[in-house]
Amino acid sequence: MKYRGYEAIVAFDADDRILHGRLLCTQDVVSFEADNVHELEIAFHEAVDDYLEQCAASGRAPDKTFSGKLVVRMPATLHRSAYLEAAKAGVSLNAWITESLEAKVHGRQEVRSA
Repeated sequence: MKYRGYEAIVAFDADDRILHGRLLCTQDVVSFEADNVHELEIAFHEAVDDYLEQCAASGRAPDKTFSGKLVVRMPATLHRSAYLEAAKAGVSLNAWITESLEAKVHGRQEVRSA
């Protein structure tokens, strides 16, 4: 779901038989729920509007910013294998991981290799 530049993830709760969603990329937890898709869309719009109003009233920016830095924990064997692939490709490990993530996110298979 998208509204005013915001996106949400939606799920169905089979026990309570409701749809519920959560706003992505915000500093606060912003959630909403409804019994059907039409009402869910309305609840989503209201949640975004309320969130923006609350941020404005408190004088803070509504979006959580991303620094571009990410600490990733992985098995040592994977770390070594990734390093070797980057070395074979003639790029830094950081550049190789970035290219690999871009390929995955954009549905591409190709990553620079030797």
